[in-house]
Parts: sequence; structure tokens; C-alpha cells
Amino acid sequence: MSTQAVIAVNRFGLGARLNELQQAEKDPQSFLIAQLNPPTFNEKLPNSDQLLLHMADFIQQRRYSNFSSDCVLPNKQKKSVKKQKPFFQKSYQQLCCDTLIRAIHSPDSLSWRLLDFFSNHFSVTALGQKMVALAPTLEREAIAPHMLDKFEDMVLAVMHHPTMLVYLNNDRSFGPNSKIGKRSKKGLNENLAREMMELHTLGVNSGYTQADVIELAKGITGWSVALPLKDYKVGFYYRDNGHEPGKRILLGKEYSQQGEAQGTAMITDLARHPATAKHLCFKLAKHFISDTPPQSLQDKMFKRWQETNGNIKQVMIAMINADESWHPQSVKFKTPREYIISAHRALNLTPKNHQSLIWSLNLLGQSPFKANSPEGYGDIEENWNGPSALMSRIDWSAQLVKRRQRTNPKVLSQQLFADTLSDNTQTLIQHAESRQNALTLLLMSPEFLRR
Repeated sequence: MSTQAVIAVNRFGLGARLNELQQAEKDPQSFLIAQLNPPTFNEKLPNSDQLLLHMADFIQQRRYSNFSSDCVLPNKQKKSVKKQKPFFQKSYQQLCCDTLIRAIHSPDSLSWRLLDFFSNHFSVTALGQKMVALAPTLEREAIAPHMLDKFEDMVLAVMHHPTMLVYLNNDRSFGPNSKIGKRSKKGLNENLAREMMELHTLGVNSGYTQADVIELAKGITGWSVALPLKDYKVGFYYRDNGHEPGKRILLGKEYSQQGEAQGTAMITDLARHPATAKHLCFKLAKHFISDTPPQSLQDKMFKRWQETNGNIKQVMIAMINADESWHPQSVKFKTPREYIISAHRALNLTPKNHQSLIWSLNLLGQSPFKANSPEGYGDIEENWNGPSALMSRIDWSAQLVKRRQRTNPKVLSQQLFADTLSDNTQTLIQHAESRQNALTLLLMSPEFLRR
């Protein structure tokens, strides 16, 4: 079995399942390219529109119940108010776990890793009732459908999605000279514009100024979220009477479009900017290949980005075909999410329930959509490799292997790594006191902790 097959399923994918090394052995690059398919989800779970309707109903009924100390709600309405709050937490768990379970069992694990990357790139935090409900819907509705297309299509979808608009307060951002701004004194909010330039597109230190941030913020004023009981619709809602009138100047270019089209043109140009291409190519190479990816690899990806106008699938193919991506050393330390998914894939396990899977991520320090920052979770070894973090992984893996105590450690090591395990790791596994300890040692080996 070639080293390249092991690299394909571990470095690019989410760890080997049964017989995947044999599949990768024939042609590792083609094996990976064939996995570049859009992820699919359980469509029976709530979407953002349904959650926003539930939220509007919940808020209305709560207002009625708090209207007066003498107010008495019918029993049916009282029960509805009590049921709504747990509904949002339950949907959060269901949506998060649907993604994780599909990643565990998918033959296209490269695509699920790519989804994780972009979900973290456009990080949102599930803090507060509304964001708990909405946070998991962004990756399903705005990222996954576009993550193998042009980057600008994904950016526009994300910036139109209620989750991002609510998270960074753009739903309440109105031009000071707009009708709403003059009437209500509600002002400009720069959060979304700043993070879009600093994190989502150009990258920090790319030459933009505070004046550019303000101009972009004005360009996307009025980009809001519908109030279902007032606007009689759900989802993205452009409020023209909240848009700042006039021309905008962004990075030296004038935008004279009217209304929503102005913000769309500005965002599209940011997504097409060479600085954005360099920023994204660096982040992709860092995520998949190395904490310090070779400049030559970044250059190949950047060149392909420019040739295809930001087609993400073609950039990924360029990375897969680059010699620099196939160095024999496993240098990327797995995040908790990657570790949990790859361990379940290795043992062919399905989590017992939603609570246990969320608990596992909480224990290892990477709760879904809880990074508490638009920067997302860290993506380098120093963020995850520490004494207490390793102890948590030992305890967690020891509990996990109890569900597969009959698994032969030697057979499993061949399934995961063929003959590439170090002599030290093989010796430790062979001399373990029990089969359970041997499996735990395998999951805690340098080969399994890194990719």
C-alpha cells in the first residue's frame, strides 16, 4: 500500500473507512477529485425560514404573556410558549449532528472537510435564542450549495443569509441620510462590512482603510431580515428606505448603482480582488496541507484561481495535483472536530444520540458554532495541542473504544495506515495490556492525532 493512499484518506479526507485505502491506492488524486461533490442534508429538518417563523411566533406570544400581570393566556397558548424555547435548542442539535453524522459515513469526506473549512471561514456564533436557532443553517443553505462554484457566488449567498445579517447586526444598519435613519435616528453598523473585508475576502493588512469599511457599510445598508408578522415574508429583506443614498467609493472605484445592486457590485468586486485570492489560497493550503504552507503551493493555487475566476473546485484540484501537497510527514494536528469524526469513521460507529455527539465536541473544546468570534476556531497546532487537551482526548477515546472492544487493533491499524505506522507505535500497540488499551493507543498515536 502506497504512502500516497494513506495521505489521501487522512490529510485530505476525514480518515479511512473500511476499504478506502484500497480505493485510494489505484489513483490517489483521482480518488480525491471524485469526492468533490456538493454535500446533501436531511431536508426534513427545519430551515432558516421555518425557524424565523417559529421565532416570530415565540416572540409574539411571549410579549402577550408579559403584557400585564393580569394577563391570562389560554392554556393552549401557555403550552406553546413553553414548547418554543426548547424547540430552538433541539433544532440546533439536530442540524449540527446531521452534518457530523453525514461526514462520518460519507464516501466524499474531502467535501465535508471543505464544508467545515468554509463554515469556519464564515464563522457565526450560536449565542442568544435567535442565533442558536439560525447558526447551523448558514452552512447548509448558503455555503454548501456554492462551495464548488465561484467564490463570489458563495460570498453573496452568505451576505444575503439571515444568519450572517443577524449575527453581525446588519439587519439593523441604516444609512444616516435614509428615510429610516432620519426618522428613527438608527445609525450605521460597520460590523459586517469590517469582517467581510478583514476575514471573508481581502484579509487584514491588504491595504484597505477605515474609509473603505464605512463606504461598504453604507453600500449594504438596508440589507435586512424580514419581520414575518409585519413584512409578510421571511428571510432576506431589502429595505430601500433604509439604504444610504448616493455614490460610494471603495478601494478607489466609484459605485453609482442604486439600492441593493450597489452593495452587490461592491461585494462582487471584493470577492474578485487578487488580495482575496491570495488570502483564500493561503487559508486553504494552511487548512489542508501545513500550518506553514509552501509559497510555491500557494502560487499554483492562486494561478488557478485567477484562470478560473475563483472557481473553488478548480483551485482544490490544483492543490490536489501539486507535488507540495504530498509530503510524507503528517504535520497537521487534528482539530477536535476532525478527531471525533475520524475516530468514528475508523471504528465504523454512529454516535448514540445527538446529546452525546455535542457533549464530545464540548469536552474537547470545539462546540459547534461556539467560537465566540467571527474569526472562527483556530486552525494550527498550538490552538489544540496542550496537556489538558490531550488528556481529554485520552479519556474520550478510551470511552469510545468500549463500543468496539472486539475490534482487532492490528487489523484496524492496517485499515487506517497500512504499513506506515512507526515502529514505536506498533510496539506500543503490540504490548498493550488489553485490546481496549491497544485501540486507545492507536487513536492517540502520533499518526492518528496528525494528518
